[in-house]
Amino acid sequence: MRKLPIGIQSFESLRDGGYIYVDKTRYVWDLVNTGKSYFLSRPRRFGKSLFLSTLEAYFQGQKDLFRGLAIEELENERGKDAWTAYPVIPFYLSGGQYREPDGLRNMLSSVLDTVIARYDLSGRYAVNDLDIVVKFRSTIEKLYDKTGHPAVVLVDEYDKPLLETMIVDEKQEDLNRQLYKSFFSVLKDEDRFLKFVFFTGVTKFSKVSVFSDLNQLRDISLSEETAGICGITEEELDNNFVPEIRSVANEQRMTEEECREKLEQTYDGYHFSHNGSRVYNPFSLLNAFQERDFRYYWFETGTPTFLIHKLMHSCMTVERLDDGVEATESQLMNYRAESTDPVPLFYQSGYLTITGFDREFRIYDLSFPNDEVRYGFMDSLVPFVLGVEDTENPNFVRELVLSLRQGNLERFFTILQSLFAGIPYADHAGRTYEYEWRNEIFLILRLLGQNVHCEVQTAEGRCDCVLETRDTVYIFEYKLDQPANVALKQIVEKGYGDSYAAESKKIIRVGVSFSSEKRNIVEWKSD
Repeated sequence: MRKLPIGIQSFESLRDGGYIYVDKTRYVWDLVNTGKSYFLSRPRRFGKSLFLSTLEAYFQGQKDLFRGLAIEELENERGKDAWTAYPVIPFYLSGGQYREPDGLRNMLSSVLDTVIARYDLSGRYAVNDLDIVVKFRSTIEKLYDKTGHPAVVLVDEYDKPLLETMIVDEKQEDLNRQLYKSFFSVLKDEDRFLKFVFFTGVTKFSKVSVFSDLNQLRDISLSEETAGICGITEEELDNNFVPEIRSVANEQRMTEEECREKLEQTYDGYHFSHNGSRVYNPFSLLNAFQERDFRYYWFETGTPTFLIHKLMHSCMTVERLDDGVEATESQLMNYRAESTDPVPLFYQSGYLTITGFDREFRIYDLSFPNDEVRYGFMDSLVPFVLGVEDTENPNFVRELVLSLRQGNLERFFTILQSLFAGIPYADHAGRTYEYEWRNEIFLILRLLGQNVHCEVQTAEGRCDCVLETRDTVYIFEYKLDQPANVALKQIVEKGYGDSYAAESKKIIRVGVSFSSEKRNIVEWKSD
């Protein structure tokens, strides 16, 4: 098995360690030669830190690390100016203690101390122990004085100090924002001493001074030219990972074509521009190659608690989110912490992706990119929506699927009744039982797998749910505070099952009655 760069964030370690490298250096060349200051938003574990490390190695003139890569020939054409080394100030902010009062200040100061020691800013170049803002400004200027070259400032995961404190400690979040405002505003004043500036993050906060005061940053997050800067494109998959695809196919007893389809269905589908390259989640794809299995690796690294909190305190239903939503360009490029709209944060965090674009009104269509995100997120919602974290039956999805495969509707509805009995009352102002119930029943049925389709449009109306097993098609219609036979009659009269009549599968129509008083299923009938 070849060495896969899982969790490798250092370009130097990756190249020296003999890991497979998907060549992204053409992006380095294009960015350096067409601009000076950039911001890039991408989801977690999509390779932002590795790309920043690649920029760091390039600006340090580490020529040997780039041997055989796209940038080598391009850089060598520069003649005597090729591989010029510039002083680099790299802020890798993913590991700080930002809930502590001086956590962010200590992290920023530590980076500056490391740079001061590395470039030996002593003697007449000494940077004294000053206020951190003055210290940053002085470091930039002294680097220029000593090396004769402008500095490069690289900031990775700039938003980590804000996301980490946003809900749990709003006071500390505000302190972190204020420190950012004074600290990074230095970059605008010191522009003449800077060669290149690059920020990465998951979320672009519209009110953080990095983007209001430092307005020379070009946001390339939605740019077509950089759509493939992080992640793995289909072409890169074909050029780099054919042996791994064959290995997974053999392990899973699939053909190579079936394996590719499964990889695409599970990990592909991300669009970071309305007309750019489609990419795979690199972390999940590499782990699938390593383990030779199709698990939800991205979700195993952390539950999206903050996003779930946002969703539960908004007017957005799980059902609507699954159907796909719309957002304007400004919504996608900026996030306001006080906004109740969860869509921009879902997009920037990688839980929604671009699936369409209206050029006239510049409105984007968004939906879940793949099965890993859809079903991983639905599964993460279960403890919050259904309250089943402490139930006696944690494997309810499996039991529901098996009961339907066996045609045991009695067992199916007994499990559902048990689940609904344990769901806590809604405690969010303005929400009705019907609102909560629709979220709950949709989530349960959606978790049953791909062959569940809710709100299915027909010639005569819209069927609540169609669920297919190997040999049976179940057609469900729900009614709130009405008899189950009313729902069953609607299925028959509206011909909800007609489009499945040509199939060899058995068709079972099921009417379901919910009671708002008992907050549960009280009756069901089938034909």
